[in-house]
Order: sequence, then C-alpha cells, then structure tokens
Amino acid sequence: MLSRWALGLALLGAAGALAGDEIKVYRVPKEKPSAQAMPAGHPDMSGGAAAAEPKLSWKTPEGWNEVPPGEMRKASFNVKGKDGKQADVSVIPLSGTAGGDEANVNRWRGQVALPSLPTDELKKTAEAVKIADQAGDLYDVSGTNTSSGEATRILGVILHHEGRAWFFKMTGDEQLVAQQKPAFIEFLKSFQFAPGEAAAGQAPMAGGGLPAGHPDVSAAPATAGEPAREGQPTWQPAKGWKEVPGGQFLVAKFLVTGADNAQAAVNVSMSAGDGGGLASNVNRWRGQLGLTPLSAEALAAAVAPIKLAAGEGSLIEMTGKDAKSGRTAKLMGVMVPQAGRAWFYKLMGDPAVVDAQQAAFKEFVSTVKY
Repeated sequence: MLSRWALGLALLGAAGALAGDEIKVYRVPKEKPSAQAMPAGHPDMSGGAAAAEPKLSWKTPEGWNEVPPGEMRKASFNVKGKDGKQADVSVIPLSGTAGGDEANVNRWRGQVALPSLPTDELKKTAEAVKIADQAGDLYDVSGTNTSSGEATRILGVILHHEGRAWFFKMTGDEQLVAQQKPAFIEFLKSFQFAPGEAAAGQAPMAGGGLPAGHPDVSAAPATAGEPAREGQPTWQPAKGWKEVPGGQFLVAKFLVTGADNAQAAVNVSMSAGDGGGLASNVNRWRGQLGLTPLSAEALAAAVAPIKLAAGEGSLIEMTGKDAKSGRTAKLMGVMVPQAGRAWFYKLMGDPAVVDAQQAAFKEFVSTVKY
C-alpha cells in the first residue's frame, strides 16, 4: 500500500483555512531559551539585549490557504492553481544579516539553476517594495526546479527590521507565481509589526547562548564559515557523516566513508508543492541507477511508509549501476510532504556503505524538525 504521501500529496495545505480579506493578528510565540551555543557561522548575537517579540498582522490574499508555519516560519501559505500547480509562501526572520543579502539571493538563484551574480549586478535586479511602511528589496528569479525539471519562479523579499533579516518568499510553478505576484506585493504592503513584550525575567545573553525566542539550533549542523540558512529544518547528522558543500541545487550534503575508502552520499533537497509527485521522483532515481521506470502497480509494492517526528514519509530502496561511474550502487530515498513543500532525502553509493548506514539514515530523516 502506498504511504499517506502517495495517496494524498496533492492535498498539501488543504487543511489551511481560507482567510479571504480577513485581517489576522498574531503574537509570535515565545520559545524556551536554550543554553546551546550557536553553530559556527551563525550571526554573532552575544551580549545583545533581549528583544521583545513583535505582534504580526497581515491581510491574507484571496485564494491563499494558511497552513501551520512550522518551527522557523512565522507565517506560511499554500496557493493552488490550475492542473495541480502550487506555490509556497513563507515568512521567516533570522537574527542579524543572516549571512548577507548577496549570499541569500544567489542561493535562491541556485535553487532555479541560475548562476550567481556579483553584488553590483544583483542590486540592478532588485525591485523596491513596501513592507510595514519600510523599504524592502524584491528579487524575481525564474528557472528550472532541479528536482522535478519543471519551470519554477521565486519571489524573494528581504527586509532588515530591528536587528533581524525578514525573508518573504513565494516559490512554485512559474506561471502561477507570475499570476500571484500582484497579490504577493499587496500581502507585503499589508504586513505590520506591532510592539510586543519581552519574556519575563529575560536578560541579555551570556557566553554565546541563544536568546529567548530564537529558533532552536541544537540539532543544526555546525559548518564553519557558513551563514545562517533561511528556512532550513533542524537535524542531527549521524556520527561520521561529513558535511560538504552541496552545490547550488541541494539544501545539504554529507559524505560517508566505509572500508577501503568506499563512499556514499546523503543529499537533502526541497521543492515547492509536491515536487512533481511520488512516481516521477522514484523513477528519476531509478534512472540514476540505469533502471527502467516502475508501473503504478509495481510502485505501490515497492514504496513503504516511514514514521517521522513530523508525520509520515515514503521510503524506497533500489540497486543498480551508477550512471556516472558505471559501478554497482544502492539507493535509499525518502520523500516527506510538509505544508506546501516536498523534502527529499537520498542515501546513494557503495552498497556495503549504504547497508551499514541504513539505520543511521532512517534515524536522521525521522527526527528532522521542520
């Protein structure tokens, strides 16, 4: 039997209530302080004063379905178009400059297979927008979703407000996002910050600890020199996994080395909507191993559900020959639906290494916090 993903992925975000023209006001929830030190590369906040959490308000555009925002998001929406096309909208604050505007915009460009641009060229592409009566920069980038091969567009906005970088982002089908751009801009104009209250007894940080209200990063990988990554879940890589640059198409990548220097890699990627669907992604992975596509009946028999801290995903295993090296390789892949987005986890490489890492890989995927 197919997992819940396979049976209901097209319904992602349907549970969100349609807000229409209603104006909603939210208090950003206070989170428990953490004594965990910040990961390497995180913007320095040591010794800073504890900031009050703002109240947020906005006017939800017609047709946008509000969905649970998750751990790092302060607001999240799913937008549906014709023929099952979808777009994801997120609002995420990060402390400081969050790695700098150039790095974040070029990361967005990489997500749609566009090359990076130097700062002066990026500034030419920015469109001025208003958010809470303040000036923000909107970057409109179009290209190809490297996971699904579909035309994809990103509307990304950065606003620097009271010591934080706020990211407003719409990602999805190219035509749908283009149609929704006016609504997205109106949403930005309606967004408002109101003064909040600091947590009782809250004091400035000492020794590099996180302030109350900061997203928990205790499970985040600490990669030296790497800026904070907007929208990334928190996870705990297994012992012996070495994080390496994933290139412009991956959220994260880890290398695992076994006996005689045999290797396997763990890739993490994300797509808006259903990422092209379960069948297309399974058959894409099969193509990487020189295997023929599965029929619907064979797919149903091959996919198994996997229990996750955040619900349920779909797990599949396959063995073939790596199309790049020509060597025998094994692949374990997991697909996880999360509020208008699809997350993909893939362990692939030497069969002995993959077999030895099965339990660690399943543990890694099952404990990710979104």
